[in-house]
Amino acid sequence: MPDPSQKRPVIALTGATGYIGRNVMESLIDDYDIIALSRNGDAKDNEEHVEWRSCDFFSFQDALKGLRGADYAVYLIHSMLPSAKLTQGTFEDMDVILAQHFARAAAENGIKQIVYLSGIIPPHEHRDELSRHLQSRLEVETILGSHGVPVTTLRAGLIVGPDGSSFPILAKLVRRLPAMILPSWTRTKTHTIALPDVIHAFQQVVGREDVYSRAIDIGGPDVMSYQELLQRTADIMGKKRRFIPFPFPTVKLSRLWVTLVTQEPKEMSYPLIESLAHPMVAEARQTVPGISDGKITYEEAAAAALDEEQKKQEEKKREQEEEGSKTPSPVRKLKQAVKSDVRSVQRITLPEGQDAIWAGDEYLHWLSRLASPLLHIKTTRTGVQQVYVLWWKKPLLELTFDVGMSQSDHAIYRITGGRLLHAKRAHNGRLTFLQIPNSRECIVAIHDYMPSLPWVMYKYTQAKIHLWVMKAFGKYLRRWKHRSTTDTKAAPRQAMSQHDSTVR
Repeated sequence: MPDPSQKRPVIALTGATGYIGRNVMESLIDDYDIIALSRNGDAKDNEEHVEWRSCDFFSFQDALKGLRGADYAVYLIHSMLPSAKLTQGTFEDMDVILAQHFARAAAENGIKQIVYLSGIIPPHEHRDELSRHLQSRLEVETILGSHGVPVTTLRAGLIVGPDGSSFPILAKLVRRLPAMILPSWTRTKTHTIALPDVIHAFQQVVGREDVYSRAIDIGGPDVMSYQELLQRTADIMGKKRRFIPFPFPTVKLSRLWVTLVTQEPKEMSYPLIESLAHPMVAEARQTVPGISDGKITYEEAAAAALDEEQKKQEEKKREQEEEGSKTPSPVRKLKQAVKSDVRSVQRITLPEGQDAIWAGDEYLHWLSRLASPLLHIKTTRTGVQQVYVLWWKKPLLELTFDVGMSQSDHAIYRITGGRLLHAKRAHNGRLTFLQIPNSRECIVAIHDYMPSLPWVMYKYTQAKIHLWVMKAFGKYLRRWKHRSTTDTKAAPRQAMSQHDSTVR
């Protein structure tokens, strides 16, 4: 706990409008000043000890500004749901971008500690055997700690609360299905923990140096199978449900029918259901007294969550009756919120000894060779890369290398013009190459791109061609052997050197 006689420490809280974030903020506000970070933070009014900031962590510039002035940072970001009108790529690759920007910005802002909420990792299963969701959580944990800021990871099983993801899905299944066929994965054990116990763990670890650079398992008093969870939930709801055991796992089939029954977005439900095949029980060697040992039973937590959910539904119903209109569903809200923009993210493997600056430069020259003579790329005197079709005088696209924001592991090309860009709309389109720390893997991404083509035409032509091109570039790099580079190919690195000399 902070010393009340000293200046209040400042915590940058991501996901401040989310399920966990709202509750974490309420629990910390008595002792800390909060920088509440959200994509739409500017639309909210500042309060006593709370400063709202808009921040999109797909942008490193936003990340730098968002964390400025903070002493500690809480990382509650994930990218399972689409963040653009067209999202191409896996949530794992998008999570890499978010975590890398956050970690680098935290280091440059002098953050003392990052607190990260993850899932319990089964100790006896190889990393490659884990679900995509758990693999991604581990990768994010590694990236967050890769820039020197100590990370405290809280690893939880099933968090029981009125919102969120896992428990509401469980409750919807019990509420809507009179009978359920239970595959073998429902016999897997999980450690439940009540939301207030999770919040207590956050309170205990912020600023506590003996848990820096440590992963801590947290759980409540109950460990049970998902079959037992369903039965206990039915008992709490006062509903009679029939459960029929089935000897096969059928995880892929399960994720389909769970999504259909609960009407949750498959981008959210699929990875979560895939993780249920793994036992998620706190390990004694990963626990810390006073942090790991939640006190609230599953029955108490579930009853409280269901009661709060009922109150919220009644309140929404009253609001709808007063307004005379329907409140949009979460899926409809998501569709209304996104712009007519594009985010396309792919992962490639770099040749030995090469970095992100090299990858961006090599990509542009490889693309010119691949599509020759149909396409060719010119470099202007100011270093702008212009992509031309053979018979057109105006370029298809113009890419401007961002010297100031690029580093050896992070190359940024601003999309600054061309026929394929909807230039009349405000945009921050960019092509980025982001090398994953301590690896040869690199994330290539287009962010906030606003195409000029009609949307349907773009989606089924240019967007498909981009995916094919990136796949071909990845194959090219796997076959690549060291070759001498020309002076032209060294332009981005030369520009960076000149920029560094100017700064010095």
